[in-house]
Amino acid sequence: MDTAPADGPLVDAFGRVARDLRISVTDRCNFRCTYCMPAEGLTWLPKEELLTFEELARLLAIFVRLGIRSVKITGGEPTVRADLPTLVRMFRAVGPDLDLSLTTNGVLLDRLAAPLAEAGLDRVTVSCDSLLRHRFAAMTRRDALDRVLAGLRAAEAAGLRPVKINCVVIGGTNDDELLDFARWSRETGYEVRFIEYMPLDAERRWRPERIVPSARILEAIGAAYPLVAVSGSSEPATTYAFADGAPGRIGVIASVTEPFCDRCDRLRLTAEGCLRTCLFALEETDLRGPLRAGASDEELVAILRDATRAKWAGHRIGREDFVRPGRSMSMIGG
Repeated sequence: MDTAPADGPLVDAFGRVARDLRISVTDRCNFRCTYCMPAEGLTWLPKEELLTFEELARLLAIFVRLGIRSVKITGGEPTVRADLPTLVRMFRAVGPDLDLSLTTNGVLLDRLAAPLAEAGLDRVTVSCDSLLRHRFAAMTRRDALDRVLAGLRAAEAAGLRPVKINCVVIGGTNDDELLDFARWSRETGYEVRFIEYMPLDAERRWRPERIVPSARILEAIGAAYPLVAVSGSSEPATTYAFADGAPGRIGVIASVTEPFCDRCDRLRLTAEGCLRTCLFALEETDLRGPLRAGASDEELVAILRDATRAKWAGHRIGREDFVRPGRSMSMIGG
């Protein structure tokens, strides 16, 4: 492979320019979603292995210098990281013009939404896989739907808009709620994004027959509420508005049936400081080691350029040579 360019933005060998960065701030989570981790949880990283706020801010400053324009704070569940508003304030100081958002299960937003907004957060994406209390409890192993809904109201009140909802659709589990979510979107103005079920669970129970293709989701919703495509989004979600002008939007993320690897502009930083160039990457690049060994910014830039240059063409879900990553979603960062 040819060498990475010495200047300009982070670009891979296929010409894709990295503009979006997911930063995981913890591997811990206060939910135990069935498609992510076991009921007893996982072995958490020791505190000293997590990147400190100062290390995270320093790395972000380098990423911004190299063209990153959008940052999403993730976990695990990022709101369980102590003093998260302080980190958001540090990130905002590093990148005043960044699109800075948070993906969360929402259960702690009732008390954190206002402090996060005041610290400089732009918006939130909340995971919610069912609007039925009993099913929500079964899927998350937590009876917390009311708390999540309260968190959503707090996010709106704090100005963290537009509020986006991530719903992982699993055949035979919650695929009968598609129209309920669409009605909810129309009533609240939330953008509900349906995500295809992916092989990222720690217990390795994923089965391809439980995937509900995004095309089928759109067909089901469109039959009841006609949709029109919304253009101009660089996100992995394909977004639609309601044709009758109702508030809210519908999005689909067809990671499995219609992969968008050819236009992926995303990088991921794990909680312990490893750079991943793909959600399904089989290799990671250690940044914490060089960082704590005294590497200069220029040395870190060179590491980032080389790692990005080596990004593969894309995952191979559904093909015979597909290999699952060794870590689950909570350990990688959502």
